[in-house]
Amino acid sequence: MFGMRGWRKWLVGFLCWTTIALVFASQSYIYGVVTGEDKDWSRVFSWTLADWYLWALLSPAIFWLADRFRFERETWKIALAVHFAAAACAALAHVFFQSLVQCVTFWSRVGGDSLFGVFGFLLTKKFHLNLLTYAAIVGTSHAAFYYRRYHERGAQLARARLQSLQMQLQPHFLFNTLNTISELVHRDPRAADRTIARLGDLLRLALETEKSPEVSLREELEFSQKYLEIEKTRFHDRLTVDFAVAPETLDACLPSMILQPLLENAVRHGIAARPGAGKIDVRAERAGGMLELVVADDGGGISDANGENFREGIGLSNTRARLKQLYGTRQNLTFHNSKTGGLEVVLQIPFRAKNN
Repeated sequence: MFGMRGWRKWLVGFLCWTTIALVFASQSYIYGVVTGEDKDWSRVFSWTLADWYLWALLSPAIFWLADRFRFERETWKIALAVHFAAAACAALAHVFFQSLVQCVTFWSRVGGDSLFGVFGFLLTKKFHLNLLTYAAIVGTSHAAFYYRRYHERGAQLARARLQSLQMQLQPHFLFNTLNTISELVHRDPRAADRTIARLGDLLRLALETEKSPEVSLREELEFSQKYLEIEKTRFHDRLTVDFAVAPETLDACLPSMILQPLLENAVRHGIAARPGAGKIDVRAERAGGMLELVVADDGGGISDANGENFREGIGLSNTRARLKQLYGTRQNLTFHNSKTGGLEVVLQIPFRAKNN
């Protein structure tokens, strides 16, 4: 049973061979009109279609050989010998079946009425062209193979870079959390114990998501809330977090651990830098074809209008690099002072549900 992908490949192959037949049939028809030999379009098209459909029947075996014997540095001599013999066999087989079709259908009288007469005529006319056709099929197979390998290597490099960025982020996050624990060990041992337990939960979630560059917003919020529980242990009543998340965004895809650096930045510059209590707002909504995430604090914000005194640390620089790696130009990460005071970070990426 063919799957949808298998049927699609066969359909594309059929259309490709039919297109080639149409191109050569039109050329033969124009030649026939100019020379006065054959002006019957249906006859020319049928004959040309049979010619190239025979190659379509032979092509799976040729593609198999091309995949098995590639022209590479270590094996090109063996591949050359195999393909030379296979090309001769394919050329002869094509001529024979084309002769058989001609004798059965009486589309043409070239070479006489006998099978061997037609075979001999077509052999002198088409053998060398058939060798070139075989070479073209092998060349197409090699081009497709190297094209796929090029893109696979590109994808592997992209995945390796994403994993590298994520590995940079996790130690940075871990060290900051350990610093929080060290501050609590002597001042509040029970809080330090709770923080260690919550850190264990965070590491478990991080291990569960490290194999995939993207998670759902629901999973990301679970991770973020675990992180905020650690920060609330440190700041107690000084830290309040409000979430306003549109229900339709919960299944949206986004990079794993993408919110944590934004929240850490809000805690560090918006909460820790002020003497009293502070608040962080986390909002998520769908804006057209984009997922928009906002992390806002009520701290001091950016000290100048041009943002010259605002410096991105490891977490934010890493976040920007990951977004660019995953989404190219279809993403945006901006920082600006909110109208009510404090810093507002707006993240926009293409909206895509995780199950799609």
